Amino acid sequence: MEKQKLKELIAQMTLEEKAGLCSGADFWHTKAVERLGIPAVMVSDGPHGLRKQNEAADHLGVNDSIRAVCFPAGCATASSFSREAVELLGEAIGEECQAEGVSTVLGPAMNIKRSPLCGRNFEYYSEDPFLSTEIAGALVHGVQSKHVGTSPKHFMANNQEYHRMTSSSEMDERTMREIYLASFEGMVKKEKPWTIMNSYNKLNGTYLCENKEMLTDILRDEWGFDGYVMTDWGAMNDRVAALKAGCELEMPASSGITDAEIVAAVQDGTLDEDILDQACERILNIVYRFEENRDKEAVFDLEKDHETARKIEEECIVLLKNEGSILPLKKEAKAAFIGKYAEAPRYQGGGSSHINSFKVESALDAVRAWKTENVSYAKGFDDTKDETDEALFKEAVEAAKNADTAVIFAGLPDSFESEGYDRKHMGLPGCQNRLIEAVAEVQPNTVVVLHNGSPVEMPWIGQVKAVVEAYLGGQAVGGAVVNVLYGNVNPSGRLAETFPLRLEDTPCYLTYGGEHDKSVYSEGVFVGYRYYASKDMKVLFPFGYGLSYTTFEYSNLVLDQKEIKESTALKVSVDVTNTGTCAGKEVVQLYVSAKESAMKRPVRELRGFDKVELNPGETKTVTFTLDKRAFAYWSVEIHDWHVESGAYEIQIGKSAQEIVLTKLVQVESETVIPKVYSINSTMGEILADPKGKAIMEQAMGSITGGGPAQEMSAEAQDGSGAISNEMMAAMMEGMPLRQILSFVPGVKKEMLEQLIQALNS
Repeated sequence: MEKQKLKELIAQMTLEEKAGLCSGADFWHTKAVERLGIPAVMVSDGPHGLRKQNEAADHLGVNDSIRAVCFPAGCATASSFSREAVELLGEAIGEECQAEGVSTVLGPAMNIKRSPLCGRNFEYYSEDPFLSTEIAGALVHGVQSKHVGTSPKHFMANNQEYHRMTSSSEMDERTMREIYLASFEGMVKKEKPWTIMNSYNKLNGTYLCENKEMLTDILRDEWGFDGYVMTDWGAMNDRVAALKAGCELEMPASSGITDAEIVAAVQDGTLDEDILDQACERILNIVYRFEENRDKEAVFDLEKDHETARKIEEECIVLLKNEGSILPLKKEAKAAFIGKYAEAPRYQGGGSSHINSFKVESALDAVRAWKTENVSYAKGFDDTKDETDEALFKEAVEAAKNADTAVIFAGLPDSFESEGYDRKHMGLPGCQNRLIEAVAEVQPNTVVVLHNGSPVEMPWIGQVKAVVEAYLGGQAVGGAVVNVLYGNVNPSGRLAETFPLRLEDTPCYLTYGGEHDKSVYSEGVFVGYRYYASKDMKVLFPFGYGLSYTTFEYSNLVLDQKEIKESTALKVSVDVTNTGTCAGKEVVQLYVSAKESAMKRPVRELRGFDKVELNPGETKTVTFTLDKRAFAYWSVEIHDWHVESGAYEIQIGKSAQEIVLTKLVQVESETVIPKVYSINSTMGEILADPKGKAIMEQAMGSITGGGPAQEMSAEAQDGSGAISNEMMAAMMEGMPLRQILSFVPGVKKEMLEQLIQALNS
């Protein structure tokens, strides 16, 4: 609907109708205004499948939703490193929404994986904001191409489940901008989501639903968001404050309570009615965007989308270990499938995104379709409790002995990870670890397939030949896993998160969860691989890691310029060759490393990636374009992105810890950060500034008859050798100006004040 017509429609609404439009009619619908022909529309979970509930609706999915298709969860789809695969997922969900009359999907979920313990990490994409924002952007693009809205969530800093409705995420400005806001920024700017869902938690003491800096200053004014903001379900704290901050829609229904608060605030003058009108316009703009683009021919094709789910999961599976090329398996060899998840896979997480799948394809279903007698099955464990069932255990070990290969399907049960609570540790159930070790002891050819939503410790990693990370792969996970195990599909997933050796190694280990409802992000920008790579720290598997059944070589890294200004784009190209014997897909990762920074920066940061398919012997050239942001950090002095002049290394990697090609580029800053000096400014920071150095040397030269180093050299001060040149240089670098009064004869305070004035002029 045109903007002018929307304004005319709102002008006809009563104050009570306008206030009522700003909260839901029930759990899943906006309010209609029947006398004016304003329709209600439905919103629905979720990020990896349609969870459309009936009238007996509830947020956490206790009541059943319609039978639908569960696609791979975010933990898996990010590991595809494929914008194309995720866009396909979005298109499928968008088509389903059109068929079911759902106007907006509540997703994608794109909070940063600050710690492996976050109970909702299975829904989230990555520890890296660039990967997160690119993958989320692909999903948003796919869904909205079908004229259905998205609601990316949870904006922002919802990185734990513990006390998520009251806890405050405490972080500095640079951390916020470089990591947690950056996860949303690119997606918002490029894809223009129809809505945004804010999070339950506070940010630096202010609830996100009433945080004007986030919702208006940054989201709208800076990034250009033009949709409406809705609360997470039940997240509203102060309705009028939230409306002023830029939160338009409260969900679910408030039973009229907060509607009355809005009416009262307008009537007593504490809320400008123009703000309410603006909120109504934003909501109705999206309502009519869907209503005017309904696809009456759309069909929810369950079987077709099941196949799409399998195809996407095949892109997501990560081959973590393949000793002796034990994989792919041969169909004629005897394999023992062991573990409950071979028959009943754990393929999705618990909570608001839980899909009522119309069918689930297990690995056993997939191999039984071949009508083969070469695959046996032993349940091995019961995941309802972490206790060894001795009968199942013995049966599994015996099955392993009698096979050529044992494939153990292990993972985290629902009780270990879910929305609502955080994990207590990174371990698999003890009964599963015991089973894996026992099977590996009797069967040297043991493969482990993992069904989990977040990293796990692997105490048995040295005892097994292969590990396949399937993540929570959706309802067709069994068929996808079997295709990878038997070589019908060459695995091409790469880890979107680091698998640390142990929980104690994680950067936020000492502060995660917080205390007194405050969670302090003291690790700053050093999240995930930024921390491990900067510390050159051993991990179980690094970010970006994944194996293939073929091999790839990189060559001919070319930068189109050796020196650029910050406003100039840099074009980077690299050749990738399939040097193996079968077709495969490789994920090319580009990292940037600042070599001469005065700031504490990660040793490398992901700034580009692409996935290419290559036949044996084939070479393709992959190209990237890097703009200012690829070299910038967030300056808290100018409250903007800043590029330092200096050398930057362009790194092509197979993971965050395996860099195969590098080249340097010199980047010249075009922004001068204004310096303000005081009597406590150090000699080092003044001499590091060309202007400051010139003024300082001139001033000190006039006082001492030479430079400051001549007057204050070790030789001039101490003939005994007790003070070395290195000691004196270090002392001078950190010496505040005020100390010149003590160490340089003849200098008066008035002279220092004149010097400071000259420095600041």
